[in-house]
Amino acid sequence: MFGQKQNLLWLMIICCATCQITGSENSTDECFWNSSNSAVPVITWTCQSGNGYLENLEVVEPLEASGAIDELESEMEEMENKNISNAEIVIGNANGLLQIHDENTTTEDMCYSSNQNMINVVDCQSIPNTNFLWAVKIPKEAVNKSRQENNGCAFVAVLRFINMINKNQTKNRTVLNNEVYGIAMKANITNLTDNIEMFFKQKVPVSKASCISWDGNGELNWTTFGCETETIEQSNTIKCTCSHLTFFAVLMIQSDTNVTGVHLQSLTFITSIGCGISIFFLFMALLMHFLFRKAKSNQATKILMNMFAALFLLNASFLSNESVANTGDNAACVFIALLLHYSMLASFTWFFIQALHMYLWLIRQNVSITNYMRKITVLGWVCPAPIVVVIVSVGGYEAVILNTTSGKIIQMCWTTNPYIHYIVNIGYYALVFIFTAGIFIMIVTKIIQSRIIRSTEDKRKTFRKQLMMVLSLFLLFGLTWSVAFFSYGPMLIPSYYIFTVLNSLQGFFLFLYYYHIHNDAAGQFSDDPENTDSTSTIT
Repeated sequence: MFGQKQNLLWLMIICCATCQITGSENSTDECFWNSSNSAVPVITWTCQSGNGYLENLEVVEPLEASGAIDELESEMEEMENKNISNAEIVIGNANGLLQIHDENTTTEDMCYSSNQNMINVVDCQSIPNTNFLWAVKIPKEAVNKSRQENNGCAFVAVLRFINMINKNQTKNRTVLNNEVYGIAMKANITNLTDNIEMFFKQKVPVSKASCISWDGNGELNWTTFGCETETIEQSNTIKCTCSHLTFFAVLMIQSDTNVTGVHLQSLTFITSIGCGISIFFLFMALLMHFLFRKAKSNQATKILMNMFAALFLLNASFLSNESVANTGDNAACVFIALLLHYSMLASFTWFFIQALHMYLWLIRQNVSITNYMRKITVLGWVCPAPIVVVIVSVGGYEAVILNTTSGKIIQMCWTTNPYIHYIVNIGYYALVFIFTAGIFIMIVTKIIQSRIIRSTEDKRKTFRKQLMMVLSLFLLFGLTWSVAFFSYGPMLIPSYYIFTVLNSLQGFFLFLYYYHIHNDAAGQFSDDPENTDSTSTIT
């Protein structure tokens, strides 16, 4: 949540920890009031870089600025002690306004605007009819909270600064006008019923917009939690309605030429339905196995159950991902992203193990491996663990913002690092795919060879079963995931739909396979590598 420290973060970005008001003893930086020829005093901070907090006032580095947060309250309290109720803040290319309302003043809505590089107090009624670049309306509820925590005084600080460094910014995701606004009231302003309203003016009407905020902790990770976005097309304005105070900006998401945003909602709907169905049938298969068939299970069934468990985790973590992302809890978001990634890699590993088992069963035969099931179980569940541990240790998991053509913003907890995507996700599956595809081709070749020596009547009788076997192997080996390799050019959108349908329903299809093999020929079959004849098995 956004606590008092986060609410004071507005000043952190532009002032070093040792700045003091002019007149203080032992002042190490130049900080002075300039009230000549002006009704509003002007505070200018010139901060030295020796303390290590800020190296460059022209470019804001969030991580460097976070060290100054502990000094902010004393600075604001000293301003109050000097009986200064209004002050304009000018620090390099950043500017803002500070107001202190004593306990005798009337509590009412407070409104501010940004125009011509200045923050001004404005009449709240004038905001809808005035061409402000940015404006905010702070409700009385927030003012009262500030009074309650400051002995009847209400503090309002508004700061505008540009060029906040964001390492995750891309050409398709940029901050509107490159401006970020911080609002603080020296109090814990959260969960407002009468929300704060901000209006951002687009200089050029482009892209989709999303109101975002940052709590000031750690790296700059924008989130849509606590804010709603409304685009007012008539005035080319973006309205942000937020229930808390912190840093705010508008994220502009450029239109993509591959039009994937047009299909995002429908793909999400299909995925949700398919994953829900798969979760149900995977759970039923696991329940049936452990209640009724565990004692009679062979190696193939045990491997299948481990795959079911991995796929169950994958589908469950995917379905709950968006809900966790919308809570705004960074720790929960990292955990669900880690669980989703781990279960996906574990599923890939069990695809590999399934193909390896089939290879030993059908191709090599008579292979005896000591503690076979124990070894492959360790391989299936332990192999992906070091990968996700390394990724989480380098901060690779975070909230990811997706956009739809309807303007709805979707958040997920995942990773945006392209190296993780290509090396870990695609690279890992590519290695699995090469092996599983090779085993699949070998088995299909054996099936074709067995048909050649059969009579025409036998071919007709066995064709259906052999076709079902081929389709089952396609699912068991996870070859449906290879559809992603064809997501280019004219096949882009069709491949997305094929991939989504096949893989979201993979758990359901595998349940049908599991049910079929345990009811076919009264379950009389063996799959142990050392006890199987290849010709009879293919037959």
